[in-house]
Amino acid sequence: MKVNHPHRLAHSCLILFLTSSPLSGIAGIATEQVSIPDTGQNRCYNNSRAIPCPQTGEAFSGQDAQIFGNMPTYQDNHNNTVSDLTTGLIWSKAVSTDKVSLNEAKKIAANMDLGGYTDWRVPNIKELYSLIDFRGYAGFSSNSRAGVQEKIPANAIPFINTDYFDFLYGASNERYMDAQWLSSSSYSSTTMRGDKTLFGVNFADGRIKGYGYQKPGSQRPHKKFYARYVRGKQYGHNDFIDNNDSTISDQATGLTWAKIDSQKALSWEQALNYADQLQLAGHQDWRLPNAKELQYIIDYKRSPDATHSAAIDPIFTSSLISNEKGVSDYPFYWTSTTHLDGPRPGSHAAYIAFGRALGQMRGEIMDVHGAGAQRSDPKTGQPTVGHGPQGDVQRIQNYVRVVRGGLTSTKANSKPIDSSHYPYNVDHTNFSVDAIQMKVSGEQLQKMSPSEFGVHFVERLDRDGDNRVSRREFDGPANRFDHHDSNGDSFLTANEAPPPPTNRRRPTQ
Repeated sequence: MKVNHPHRLAHSCLILFLTSSPLSGIAGIATEQVSIPDTGQNRCYNNSRAIPCPQTGEAFSGQDAQIFGNMPTYQDNHNNTVSDLTTGLIWSKAVSTDKVSLNEAKKIAANMDLGGYTDWRVPNIKELYSLIDFRGYAGFSSNSRAGVQEKIPANAIPFINTDYFDFLYGASNERYMDAQWLSSSSYSSTTMRGDKTLFGVNFADGRIKGYGYQKPGSQRPHKKFYARYVRGKQYGHNDFIDNNDSTISDQATGLTWAKIDSQKALSWEQALNYADQLQLAGHQDWRLPNAKELQYIIDYKRSPDATHSAAIDPIFTSSLISNEKGVSDYPFYWTSTTHLDGPRPGSHAAYIAFGRALGQMRGEIMDVHGAGAQRSDPKTGQPTVGHGPQGDVQRIQNYVRVVRGGLTSTKANSKPIDSSHYPYNVDHTNFSVDAIQMKVSGEQLQKMSPSEFGVHFVERLDRDGDNRVSRREFDGPANRFDHHDSNGDSFLTANEAPPPPTNRRRPTQ
């Protein structure tokens, strides 16, 4: 990837302060610059696990952890509010244990007097998503039954910086994953079988989903959410300009986008390489956008059913596809962000759905998450329909829309770990459901598959919560550590774990 071009502009150097109307897209009126916070991701991955960050031009080069963004910077105001110094927004710090509907949240916001301010509101989906932190891990325990985990896995890490923000997993009568936060952004269409739908962010599993909250013909919402409130100048606007050279500039963010997409579906590794090799409009420094950058150009007023378009400004050209139901639709688009989930953290990457986010419910393929959702697909494998509780469609190969600009110097390959701060200091006892450590008998160990034992091995020894075992954490001889460290990065992941123990009992005579 070409990363050292002198013409790249940093967001922080582009900020314009308005003395007149903030309206964008009107001749003679400057556009106020927006800083999109970085995802926080600081490790590199291949198709299955963490790796040392690749050099320019190597396989998997140009992924999220290698690209500097506007690093999230928070300030605890010690009055139950937190300032985001990157976006300029001020947030409520606490989260109520009582989930609320949108109307209830709006009434609470209208009557809030917090931190000396009374102008609180329910955040829109771009504001809420600005808080997501992709150092989180949805967690995995081999004690799961049919994909449902009754308690928080000991290795789970929320997708929000808990040094600053209070957080709750699902209540005791819910799945621990039921940690959905409310936004004010409604879906322009419906999900499931005609449900009115609101977008929310699940900070337990690191995704955006459209949540059906009201059944057709019903006047009462059946879905409630956790709520966090915000104040300050609204975040999330775009100001697109067609450069007439197959590129679109967003004057709001300083980023430049390709007007057309890849026009074909690619694996995640191929998508990184496509961006790395692309030459367009006289530039060679194109890259795969991270999850927050790509989500920022979603137009949540658009969808295939409501506007017969992709969920993006029509200044862009989007490929038309035939989806798994055989209906005309628009693609999922890869991001450069690895999404940590399941027994092989590192094997999935985040995508943004610019068309219907499909799943199969009761044998019927339907829009279950909404255009504008952020989900994740395996980086390799075979396409499937029916994954997880909502029967997600997994395409494996998705489309690409490249970007350039922003803070795009290559990040250092590694940084010292400060175990006193998120995500390494996560204390599950502060959350709503107690964490559990796996207690496994010798007989159970012998029955584990190698992949199950690998997860158990890491969970047992991983004291700093980074989903790998360092030399210091390893409890065996040093030469055995070196034997299993197949990539020589001085860490053992689940894939590098020793095999499960065999039955050493003598046979009965």
